Amino acid sequence: MRLGMSGCFLPDDMDAVTPEMCGRVRQLGFSGIFTRFRRNNPNDTPKAKADRLRQVLADNGVRLYQATGFWQNLVTPDETLRREGVKTVQAALRLAGWMGARGIDTGPGSMNTAGPWFPHPDNWTTVSRAQLVKSLKECAHAAEDSGVYLSLEGHQLVVLESAEVTRDILAEVNSPWVRSDYDSANWITRETVYNTGAAVNHHFDVLGKYIVSCHAKDIWIENRLALHLHDGCPGKGLMDFRTLFRRMEALDSSYPVIAEGNTTDELPQVSALFHTVADELGIKLLEN
Repeated sequence: MRLGMSGCFLPDDMDAVTPEMCGRVRQLGFSGIFTRFRRNNPNDTPKAKADRLRQVLADNGVRLYQATGFWQNLVTPDETLRREGVKTVQAALRLAGWMGARGIDTGPGSMNTAGPWFPHPDNWTTVSRAQLVKSLKECAHAAEDSGVYLSLEGHQLVVLESAEVTRDILAEVNSPWVRSDYDSANWITRETVYNTGAAVNHHFDVLGKYIVSCHAKDIWIENRLALHLHDGCPGKGLMDFRTLFRRMEALDSSYPVIAEGNTTDELPQVSALFHTVADELGIKLLEN
């Protein structure tokens, strides 16, 4: 298994990545990163910038496990907007290939204009599913050409509302380059929050062969009179990371597990937690 980190002190601009930053990643116990690089539009970022980043990472022993897919709306019935979204994802895949990334992480988008992960009744329709399948099929060739996984993240508030729906959509797309980035918290419900191990096992039983990476995030239920599940820093909630690590290792010992939901200040304790869990389970953590 490989351990990665995301967010925190990683910059929004690839030009700001330095050898010192890479050293900090390694000193914290991670072998790779998930970057968002919001300031580097995939439609106009020159290859030279990506080449420079790729070399800095390689020279300092840091893998780029994931880059962002820029969170496009791939489910909209507006064909003009959908095609624009597909074009951006295709460009993100090309840029990720230049950077040497293993995959991009993207969601399906949402019909809620307030954000790509927010709920809307049209998110859970057969129309949204069909539009997503169409979009992913149009992106699959770009993923293959770039040698980069299009790693699709699900959440119960968007069209990929469950492991079952995600499996069915990926099966219909039928590309080895369009796969699942499993987020440990996103499909946890009120019914499963106190038994996350069983939930994780179910998700892997349903979706297993499609999973190629994982966001390791915690979740807990808050003391409120309206239901609120809060996700965040690993170790603060109810997530069964032992089951998560065991199932990821069983899929493929080279797959990355990427810490998410924590701050920079919380990184040392997250790293300690993950190393402890891996050690207890006899999982070898790959360093390169």
